[in-house]
Amino acid sequence: MFTGLIEEVGTVESITRNAQSCTLVIRAQTVLEDAAIGDSIAVNGVCLTVTSYTPTRFQADVMPETWQVTALSQLKPGSLVNLERALQLGARLGGHLVSGHVDGVGTIISRNADHNAIRFQIRTGPELLRQVIPRGSITVDGISLTVTEAGDEHLAVSVIPHTLAQTNLRSKKVGDAVNLETDLIAKYVGRLLTGRAGAARSGADGRGGKPGAGRAGIDLAFLEEHGYA
Repeated sequence: MFTGLIEEVGTVESITRNAQSCTLVIRAQTVLEDAAIGDSIAVNGVCLTVTSYTPTRFQADVMPETWQVTALSQLKPGSLVNLERALQLGARLGGHLVSGHVDGVGTIISRNADHNAIRFQIRTGPELLRQVIPRGSITVDGISLTVTEAGDEHLAVSVIPHTLAQTNLRSKKVGDAVNLETDLIAKYVGRLLTGRAGAARSGADGRGGKPGAGRAGIDLAFLEEHGYA
């Protein structure tokens, strides 16, 4: 589990590609101060396992599914990557709960000055946008950011100067791909609602109840039934 607060920007030193997977070697320093084999480090928001390390670099394997569904496949030697160690219990949660399991890839479609910030618009698919709301949280290349706009085909975030300077967003341009992870709570709520809607269509209440007892979505009756109203 991570927080989306980037600890340092590392540099890809080498990539060894196989058929569909690869091994990354990344130059870093801060995230290696207390490193151990088997530790989890988020690389552009993707949770990877340290397989070997020195004081200045670490190696991680990227399995085929991760390679196929994330923007890690677009990395090359010299690419800047956002790095974060796993969250320690008892530490401050300055961002939001981030699993390091990327939900999909977005494409930057605009980058514009917005007073003292930079506003990024990112195009992505409807399956992700269903889980995005204005003022909600989203992880972009591992960075915990607040959604400023949630449209039918894109979302937008504003990045303050400090975050821009301390992450790889400073080098991102229109057309670049970014890893996206939607809010953990939104995913669970979406799954719950989908299950209830399916139960309603099938005429069951999802708990072995009588046909016709199911309800789609959350309404006042649902809240009263569960002690919230």
